[in-house]
Amino acid sequence: MTDEVELMSRTAAIATDYLASLASRPVGRPVDLAALRTAMGGPLPAGPTDPLTVVEDLAASADPGLIASAGGRYFGFVIGGSLPAALGADWLTSAWDQNAGLYAISPAAAVAEEVAGGWLVELLGLPAGTSVGFVTGATMANFTALAAARHGVLARTGWDVERQGLQGAPQVTVITHGGTHVTVYASLQMLGLGREGERVRKVAADDQGRMRPDALREALAGLDGAVIVCMQAGNVNTGAFDPFEELIPIAREHGAWVHVDGAFGIWAAAVPSLRHLMAGAQEADSWSTDAHKWLNVPYDSGLVFVRDAASHHAAMTLGAEYYVETQGGERDNYNWTPESSRRARGFTLLAALRSLGRSGVVDLIERNCAHARRMAELLSAGPGVRILNDVVLNQTLVRFEAGGDDADGTAGDRRTRAVIDAVQRDGTCWLGGTTWAGRAAMRFSVSGWRTTEDDIERSAAAILACLASVDAADASAVAPATSAG
Repeated sequence: MTDEVELMSRTAAIATDYLASLASRPVGRPVDLAALRTAMGGPLPAGPTDPLTVVEDLAASADPGLIASAGGRYFGFVIGGSLPAALGADWLTSAWDQNAGLYAISPAAAVAEEVAGGWLVELLGLPAGTSVGFVTGATMANFTALAAARHGVLARTGWDVERQGLQGAPQVTVITHGGTHVTVYASLQMLGLGREGERVRKVAADDQGRMRPDALREALAGLDGAVIVCMQAGNVNTGAFDPFEELIPIAREHGAWVHVDGAFGIWAAAVPSLRHLMAGAQEADSWSTDAHKWLNVPYDSGLVFVRDAASHHAAMTLGAEYYVETQGGERDNYNWTPESSRRARGFTLLAALRSLGRSGVVDLIERNCAHARRMAELLSAGPGVRILNDVVLNQTLVRFEAGGDDADGTAGDRRTRAVIDAVQRDGTCWLGGTTWAGRAAMRFSVSGWRTTEDDIERSAAAILACLASVDAADASAVAPATSAG
């Protein structure tokens, strides 16, 4: 059997080779699913296999199914690559194998979350005393925040929801809007508050996906009882921000708990040139984000922040006879998340923040936003290309309109989807599609630290070349047939 030192050395070499390949390998490519299943699967081995063989076989068999999302030309969804310091810390996290649930299990994991959490609260301009939970991603961050909200608004009515449950509880009304992300609804579903109906009111959003203040005021008029209002920092399609300075005072008039889903947009609060987008958001009650997006740490790394630490603690804490808990002087991480046993996520956050520093965070975010604006500029030169959003952050929303009579937009939908498909097959970059205002669109997101100006230029050229090939194929398909002489 291979000894542990040799195994770790070889594994590091394989990982390093993969990282070195990111600049040249296709970002995405067609996958032979049957072949991938065969290579990675087969019958369960009857006996042990040498660990080095296992690792080398896994690396070789998985490679055709890997997407180069850690590279500089991945623009699908909002997925950042891992910063070197964060990746190194993640490797150490796996080697240390710490359970981050209790201080008694890992004092280092508890202090890492305590320190990183304090830095994040300061960096994002959140109120002093805000509590922080380290969770898997945006869904669990929203879930945790909304669990704290559920506790907070029901506690005001004298109802202990953690002890008594929801059966017989006072009604809770949740207000979302047309731009609200699906993870908010997933969280409401899991919390027993439902995704729709009389008690989940979706109000109108404007043409950029921002909640309309007049629509919020109308929805709140006449409402009695517990209310939670869900707002958004960074629409997943347009990057737009709800107008917090107008909205939050309206919600406050009705005693509502305000939650801000800031999966990636909340990081604008750390950047002087973008901070105006978050104006007023610090007056909310809870906030959520994903550190794997713009802080560029490895998966998974969601974050939840709650102004009222007592509500956060009450909604999450469990307790058991055999737990060795502190008296509050040290941090028991499980008190702030839905999980007890879990990965020690604080190490990678601590490493990323120390590596970047305040100025590095600012540079990373400003650079990505500049890339999004440059992509919009380059693509605008193409025939029939229309930029659908105000590029205020890192999102560029693109549609490839069809010429001629296309009153219902179906030809433009076909052209747009065909271009997206061609780009994904080409492999120079990877991006995805979406539906915006009922029409097909290409969604371009920049959030990786590796992305350079050259990556943007190359990717824009590839997208326009794919557009040209789609148009040429369409022209050929409708060209009149010629008779043979």
